[in-house]
Amino acid sequence: MTSAPARRGEPVSLSAALVSFDELWSPRIVTAVNDYDVRVAKVQGDHVWHVHDHTDEFFLVLEGELTIALREPDGERTLVLPKGSVCTVPRGTEHRPSAPAGASILMFEPTGTLTVGDRHEEIPSHVDATTGHALD
Repeated sequence: MTSAPARRGEPVSLSAALVSFDELWSPRIVTAVNDYDVRVAKVQGDHVWHVHDHTDEFFLVLEGELTIALREPDGERTLVLPKGSVCTVPRGTEHRPSAPAGASILMFEPTGTLTVGDRHEEIPSHVDATTGHALD
């Protein structure tokens, strides 16, 4: 797990940030706002079912389409987020993001938040359990 100092006070091109790495489900920290990281990631296939017990999780789809499966008290449902859509998954909600055709996303989370949450199923090898990586 790595964390990086955020680039505050300087512009960051999200498209340039996204072309600077190839790893899937391995977010890069592009900046910080107060005690929150702004992270970008390339995603494809399924993430892992997980829960953030103490924080909401914000998603913005920059390219492609993201689906988020949710397990809620009334049952399971799936959200479809096309390019330009945002969604906040409430704290304590079990969820699994996926992108069958691939997507680029931006996430807004408290610094130090683990990508696989506080509770999760077994982590597959294609998912990086991290608090974010430095942007090269």
